[in-house]
Amino acid sequence: MAGQTAAGALVLADGTAFNGTAVGAPGTGLGEVVFNTSMMGYQEILTDPSYARQIVTLTTPHIGNYGVTAEDDQASRPSCTGLIVRSITRRPSNWRAEGSLTDWLIDRNIVALCDVDTRRLTRHLREHGAMPGVVATDGTVAELREMAANAPHMAGLDLASEVTTAHRYSVPAVGEQRGRIVAVDLGIKKGILDELAGRGLETIVVPAGTTAAEILETEPDGVFLSNGPGDPEPLTGVTATVRELLGKRPIFGICLGHQVLGLAIGARTYKLPFGHHGGNHPVRRVCDGAVHITAQNHGFAVDLPSPGIFHSDFGAVTVTHVNLNDGTVEGIACRDVSAFSVQYHPEAAPGPNDARDLFDKFVDLVAGAPADAPPR
Repeated sequence: MAGQTAAGALVLADGTAFNGTAVGAPGTGLGEVVFNTSMMGYQEILTDPSYARQIVTLTTPHIGNYGVTAEDDQASRPSCTGLIVRSITRRPSNWRAEGSLTDWLIDRNIVALCDVDTRRLTRHLREHGAMPGVVATDGTVAELREMAANAPHMAGLDLASEVTTAHRYSVPAVGEQRGRIVAVDLGIKKGILDELAGRGLETIVVPAGTTAAEILETEPDGVFLSNGPGDPEPLTGVTATVRELLGKRPIFGICLGHQVLGLAIGARTYKLPFGHHGGNHPVRRVCDGAVHITAQNHGFAVDLPSPGIFHSDFGAVTVTHVNLNDGTVEGIACRDVSAFSVQYHPEAAPGPNDARDLFDKFVDLVAGAPADAPPR
């Protein structure tokens, strides 16, 4: 890899072009271009299924110092379609490193560029919104502009069906078992499964298309709705499943699972201009004003009155958490059935650990605690 100087380019749907140096696999990657403000965890970001059909721009200037290790993978394979960085390390130095990021990108066929003006790119996306783009190591700018202009937008795309598991599998509890739950895989991360198992929950992971009847046949003590990519509104089957489960089992949703729960209670969702991607987003807990720094990765949000009460077919629903940057809804709770969700990632991987107690709240619900129990 040392000495590689092949040119590459990123071209956005609006025609804006950025030049760079190829440091990943040769070829072309097409997807929505987003930026992530995390200062670490590049491997976890690249293997997060929520980044399906997205080209990730990392705002931290220098990436790859500590190399890569299989332990940090959040899924069996990456789902993103490209990586853009300012500078990349060719020779990592860390006791955990099993190889370099550059070799890892090539092995997994991810097109990547360094030497890109990521500050200019990030400002462009903030001003004009996340948009389709193409990252390539060959082709003329004119050809790439045409590809980017014709690329599909994220709104309206069901991507959960592309990343969900094909078969049901089980993750055993660690230590004393405190319950058995079903996790609906919309693009679940390994870090989430680790958090559930570490709290004594055996987790049966099922495909996104699993029906409510099939879930209840496993006799679970609770149901978890995972993170995932794409637009939540096309997930009509998953939403219908959640509506059937509400009031029958405790439900906890994260990220896309939060949006699906919102749709199930009758709320709407909408596309954010450039989404929330990174490990430094401040979120206020409404009940007591406590502020958590959170890890986030989503391009859509739930539309509910905040503050206020939303009256659904399943009773009253309140907003429990609010994003301090833009005021968007970050958490909801049903008052009359046992269900709650958050937009952010309490498991981090990567990111801060401020909100991990939400997994403890779910364990309490599985054990029979009331849904309106105070935060731990």
